[in-house]
Amino acid sequence: MAIQIAQDPAADQVLSADPFALLVGMLLDQQCPMEHAFRGPAKILDRFGTLDPAAIATAEPDAFADLCATPPAIHRYGRSMAGRVQALAQVVVEEYDGDASRIWTDAKSGEALFARLTALPGYGEQKAKIFVALLAKQLDVKPRGWTTVSGDYSKKGYRSVADVVDADSLKKVRDFKKAAKAEAKAKAGQS
Repeated sequence: MAIQIAQDPAADQVLSADPFALLVGMLLDQQCPMEHAFRGPAKILDRFGTLDPAAIATAEPDAFADLCATPPAIHRYGRSMAGRVQALAQVVVEEYDGDASRIWTDAKSGEALFARLTALPGYGEQKAKIFVALLAKQLDVKPRGWTTVSGDYSKKGYRSVADVVDADSLKKVRDFKKAAKAEAKAKAGQS
């Protein structure tokens, strides 16, 4: 199944073809619209010429930050995110022999996959839960216990990037998030 998170055919093709690209897109998915975050890997590929984790990990940091921050930047905070991308690449090289897909293909359980993801630079608990759900829902990677570790993100519906498969589902996810924020704000106002 082709990934359609970036809502741009070329960027989505990069996400579909390269496991490290998908991992980077999820890393970038914070403080900016999700489709922009998931376009980041294609921008890196266009400018740097490769998404090979070894090449990214060893790139000169200032030059790599410059290419990530050049408009249109890979993220709202392109320079700082460049450092996170390089840190992520370094872990993929050192712990997974440069093969990002091994993070999930070698995981024997949902719990193991979740632990591997939360150990990655820039991946907190919530991001790891969402990525487990994304792998299951869009790539059919479903290690035993994946629904337990991904929690509500494993449910049917439109809760996160894991549920984005086209423009309509992107809008539904955005509406869900907006409603959740409004509900949280209302609850905070009551306390």
